[in-house]
Amino acid sequence: MKTATFKGYLLALVATIAFSNVYIFSKAALNEIHLTQFGIYWCGFGMLFSFLFALKNKKLGQLKVLDKRQRRILLLLGLLEILTTTSFFISINIIPDPSVTSFIGNLFPVMVTLGGIVLLKEKFGWVEVVGASLALIGTFVISYTGGTSLKTLFIAGTGVVVINALFATTATLIVKVHVKNISPELFNLNRYTWLFAFSLIAFFIYSPEAAISSRAFANITIGSFLEFIAILTVYYSYQFIDASRSAVVQTLKGIFVLIGAYLVFHTFPLMHQFVGGMVTVVGVLIMTLAQAGIFRSKNNLSN
Repeated sequence: MKTATFKGYLLALVATIAFSNVYIFSKAALNEIHLTQFGIYWCGFGMLFSFLFALKNKKLGQLKVLDKRQRRILLLLGLLEILTTTSFFISINIIPDPSVTSFIGNLFPVMVTLGGIVLLKEKFGWVEVVGASLALIGTFVISYTGGTSLKTLFIAGTGVVVINALFATTATLIVKVHVKNISPELFNLNRYTWLFAFSLIAFFIYSPEAAISSRAFANITIGSFLEFIAILTVYYSYQFIDASRSAVVQTLKGIFVLIGAYLVFHTFPLMHQFVGGMVTVVGVLIMTLAQAGIFRSKNNLSN
């Protein structure tokens, strides 16, 4: 394995472990405080971390040389990040077990791979189709409640996770295409600046108390730093490996969240949710390994 490729996979693994813990720390904080209180602190710390890191790496000077097209890209990404991050934390707040949220969130790598096929002209074959089908079946099993109407068919929060995956996929594909022209540090700073501005507006609209408990503050500080690390290392991984290959490693996220949720909250998914979650992991793993060239069907359907 080439050094650059190994570095890409290592960065993706760091991002996966860090982001797995974001589920845990954000859920712990949201169990205590209002979502708007959470947002102002979480995004405020994220913007601080991003600014200091960009300053340290002397990337702030790029702001002066951005052309109109790059500014439009950052504007679009900022709006997408508001939608993506807001829907993510709403789903964390709604669904009791963060591991269930994570398993349903395996729709994200499926959408990233499909987006790479459609928009980035990546090749695909029958192996990818099988993997994607398993992931979709597993997602249905996880979220199915046994209800007969559309309103009661899936657990609360499922639709929010699907919306989150859709927006996150769009943002990921845009970053993948333009990450070589704009530094990861600038992408990250742009992300948190928009999120903090949105959180500030929401805070003043809902006017919750500014003071939070020391435990919630600690969970937010740690969780926000881990999210900063996760997003940054994902951006860096795209410089060395394809988005689909990075998604291979990110498939492990659900397992990490499952373990963390059990240790911290003493929660475990229902048996059908656990089985469905494992099916999504296997499906996404098959699909993304095929996209990475490890599993490859003889006939490419894209030809």
